[in-house]
Amino acid sequence: MDHPRLGRYPAARHVIAHLSDTHFLAGGAPLGGRADTVAHLDRAIEQLQRLAGSLAAILVSGDVADLGEPDAYRRIRDALEPLAEETGAQLIWVMGNHDERGPFSEILLGEPDRDEPVNRVIDLDGLRIVTLDSSVPGYHHGVLEPSTLAWLDEVLAEPARQGTVIALHHAPIATPLALMDVLELRGQDEFAEVIRDRDVRAILGGHLHYPTQGEFAGIPVFVAGSLAYTMDLSASPRELVGIDGGHSVSLVHFFEEGVVNAVVPVGAFPEITSFGEQFLREIEILDDAGRLERFSRKREWISG
Repeated sequence: MDHPRLGRYPAARHVIAHLSDTHFLAGGAPLGGRADTVAHLDRAIEQLQRLAGSLAAILVSGDVADLGEPDAYRRIRDALEPLAEETGAQLIWVMGNHDERGPFSEILLGEPDRDEPVNRVIDLDGLRIVTLDSSVPGYHHGVLEPSTLAWLDEVLAEPARQGTVIALHHAPIATPLALMDVLELRGQDEFAEVIRDRDVRAILGGHLHYPTQGEFAGIPVFVAGSLAYTMDLSASPRELVGIDGGHSVSLVHFFEEGVVNAVVPVGAFPEITSFGEQFLREIEILDDAGRLERFSRKREWISG
């Protein structure tokens, strides 16, 4: 959304709402008999509706369904497609280790069943999104097959106008959770060889069930939290403790120069303070000195 430049940085050119690990079940059943994944997504949708006109894409980075059930895919598709239409965003799906290529392709992408990896290229007004299928049929760890890496190498041979974003489920990033190391992305050195010194601006991933970020091959990596359940990192690193709380989505802002990732808590929380759009309009019409006086100057506290 365009607005007058109030500081050093202009508005982002592209904003991507990054969701992950929704783990829907057929019939909208609660995950593990407890986590209401449908309600969690509904709340996230309600919050993202506020960003109508601001989002370039809504990207779900894998584990869309928990068991790969067709009904689960239909339910989440029917929930997110209206949000994409309302916000003007493009809806982008990424395969995860809990997903099954057949129903994923047929229901979410409208494409025939396939045995090969589900890799795609999407253009967002010059920003190229490359989705990679890191799933291994029958397993939960990740691999980028040689055919995928060869295909990616060809795609990246020609730079995109606004650069490239790679989205895959198994993010190539370290985790303090020892057991998650077993389920990490294998073959990371080969992946790094393909993407290093290309036009890749960011890597978006999921799988870890908590929001985090780091760097891989000199590229920032942003991992979205799960809308199903969150790993409790305050537990021992030798345990995997998933809790029905701490749900979040991320907003990834692509500026002319640089990328910024922000985590958005999902839920209804008490409002502590608020400056509305009317106040922003009042600030926008002032010069820089007036803005500092109106909004930056500290006010004296008078105790009674």
